[in-house]
Amino acid sequence: LRKNVEDFTGPRERSDLGFVTFDITADILNGKNGLQTSWTKSTLIIFDWNVKQLFLYLSAEYSTKNNALNQVVLWDKIMLRGDNPRLSLKDMKSKYFFFDDGNGLKGNRNITLTLSWNVVPNAGILPLVTGSGHVSVPFPDTYETTKSY
Repeated sequence: LRKNVEDFTGPRERSDLGFVTFDITADILNGKNGLQTSWTKSTLIIFDWNVKQLFLYLSAEYSTKNNALNQVVLWDKIMLRGDNPRLSLKDMKSKYFFFDDGNGLKGNRNITLTLSWNVVPNAGILPLVTGSGHVSVPFPDTYETTKSY
């Protein structure tokens, strides 16, 4: 779903606002997920002695005529040590607004969603783990005019 709305955070122009509903099925310990992604780093020992928590996030990446690369975080979750590492989320809505700084979402056929996470250690560096796979979703060519969100 995509609307063209006035963006009050910048110039007084209308911008695209995307609404995404998604399902995520992921087994963080075994590297299996519903995004058909294989993880680039070993996740079998993700919660070792130095891992306090994981910061999971779903991001959208796409290109427009104005910007070669746009990245937007749509959803996030903190997973603490001892939490169930298996996610099974259905009909989730974006936690954050999916604004484009123009009209780059309308008819965009290659918006790529990726599930990633940061390892938050007790001490030391913050490594980033990103799925090597992704899911691409096309956005419609028309704007939604009804209040459906």
